[in-house]
Amino acid sequence: MRYLLPVLLLLHMLLSAPAAAQRMPIDTTHGRYHRPLFRQVQVRRNVEFAHVTTMLGLPQTLYMDVYEPAGDTVRRRPLVVLAHEGGFLTGTRDDAVMTALCTRLARLGYVAATIDYRLYFFPFDTVGIGRAAIRATQDMRAAVRFFRHDAATAKRFRVHPQYVFVGGSSAGGFMALQTGYLNKPAEVPAYLDLAALGGLEGSGGHPGYSSRPRGVINLCGALARASWLEAGDPPLCSVHGTRDGLVPYARGTIGAQLPAQLVYGSGALRLRANAVGVPNVLRRLRGAGHVPYSFEPTYIDSAYFAVRDFLRPLLGSGAPGPLLAAALNPRRDAQVTALLLPRRIGLQVPPAPPLAWQPDLLQVPPDSVQQVAPPAPEATGAAPPQ
Repeated sequence: MRYLLPVLLLLHMLLSAPAAAQRMPIDTTHGRYHRPLFRQVQVRRNVEFAHVTTMLGLPQTLYMDVYEPAGDTVRRRPLVVLAHEGGFLTGTRDDAVMTALCTRLARLGYVAATIDYRLYFFPFDTVGIGRAAIRATQDMRAAVRFFRHDAATAKRFRVHPQYVFVGGSSAGGFMALQTGYLNKPAEVPAYLDLAALGGLEGSGGHPGYSSRPRGVINLCGALARASWLEAGDPPLCSVHGTRDGLVPYARGTIGAQLPAQLVYGSGALRLRANAVGVPNVLRRLRGAGHVPYSFEPTYIDSAYFAVRDFLRPLLGSGAPGPLLAAALNPRRDAQVTALLLPRRIGLQVPPAPPLAWQPDLLQVPPDSVQQVAPPAPEATGAAPPQ
């Protein structure tokens, strides 16, 4: 009898092992896209990607900086196109946040690009900022088309055309959200005169190529209408401070002097995405204000890890991919929380009250190559690459 218990335990382990193995996703990437396998990053600066017209009718050439893992031999890589903050008035593609995110993503194995887009608007009112947001979104779409054209022709950047993601911070977040979810001309208010602006796609170049992203990364941005996010749309990752006083975390107004406009921030968009079945994750920065990662380096880690863990499941076949698909299932919030562990700051807040979804509308030179020295080791606990 004393030998029976060990035998039963052994049988249980043998019988349960295959089932456990089936439940665990198999990682065939050897840590790629999750661990910083590349010590060096190559930056191609001043890559020309579009020719556009400013609000004054003047020609403007748009450039981007493209970050790639140095020494990478993979033939086709996923791409992340990012846009800086600045309220459609200020900012540059080489700001500290864009540089940090692009460098860290490239060290994982991604191609990452930080782009120019058209700035300034006049008059300083609802119509002016609404038009600026449309023009900037056209520029992000032009960047996506540029890379898909390259993938079909010169293959200079070795980008996989099916794995193109868009993202941005603040104004860049608005752009990424509109690129992913504003996809019908009828959704744009008539007073913005979309036809005069050049339609949703604009005229930045490479017509005929799709600008639809595989996923959207929203850092402290918002949408003018939550109903733009519909079933079948690309997955969404949001990072947002719960005390954001400029772009609301939930539903609220922005631009008190414009006059104020109703928008839907990350908390509201998560509810909408869950309601229509769009895979999504939200990292709440509890107690944080607007774009806290621009002032406190700790929050860069929070944004980066959320983006990293969102992107990797989408890299397999299907939509989403098989590696960690359960993390993107909006019906399994507990598993999302387990996979997106808090890092140095509290991320959980009490659930927001139910929102009534209303159709509120926003009234709203040659390339150079540079080697980037490796930054400090990642705060992941993983051993440095050999």
